[in-house]
Amino acid sequence: MSPTELATPATEHDPVRAWRLDQLRRAGYPLREAVVLSARKDLDIHQAADLLRQGCPLETAIRILV
Repeated sequence: MSPTELATPATEHDPVRAWRLDQLRRAGYPLREAVVLSARKDLDIHQAADLLRQGCPLETAIRILV
């Protein structure tokens, strides 16, 4: 199953998760990682975005967030 196929049912009936997914994608997270991170309600979306904007490598940002 492709990342897009995974994202569609997960966000279809959850506008908050859809917004979180969109924000993570806009920040630069690849779709697969954004889908997983958007499901975490304890995750601070602004912190996630700031990590990448400040030059943190993707792999390191993910380790910090999860």
